[in-house]
Amino acid sequence: MGRLIFVTGGARSGKSSYAEQLAAHSGKGQTAQAVTYLATAVPFDDEMKDRVGRHQSERPADWLTVEEAVNVAQAAQQVQTPVLLLDCLSVWVNNLMYHDFSDGQVLDAAAELVSVARNRAGTTICVTNEVGLGIVPGNALSRRYRDVLGWVNQRVAGASDEAYLLVSGIPLKLK
Repeated sequence: MGRLIFVTGGARSGKSSYAEQLAAHSGKGQTAQAVTYLATAVPFDDEMKDRVGRHQSERPADWLTVEEAVNVAQAAQQVQTPVLLLDCLSVWVNNLMYHDFSDGQVLDAAAELVSVARNRAGTTICVTNEVGLGIVPGNALSRRYRDVLGWVNQRVAGASDEAYLLVSGIPLKLK
């Protein structure tokens, strides 16, 4: 059974950097483990292109990168490296909603991802945003996104072996 690690936090909390550290050190006491970085972002504008470029330049050169915006569970199932780092669930949920997935279809896709992670050999690390700590969003679509992502996060965190919340760059172990 595969190991599942959940990493969440707010914007610029350090969650991606922390997840990358976990991925790089997942083979503690052993030789370095090969890592596949599964990226869900689609860089539609210059700001996102810059952000993706920064993330890419900060990763070790020997990590494999797979880009998949929608069919994440299927992409994860194809990964052969001992460590899979999925960054991130929050962008993935946005992508599914953009492609008109119903709430139920998003939750089914999340359940499929959890199943793949639990059944693959090795470690899967899922990064996500915690979006439920602020004010209630002012429009129905934003409220729906907050709710659906919250449900996805609950399912993945609940199925995880370890869970971390990043606050101002400091990891807090939840389980």
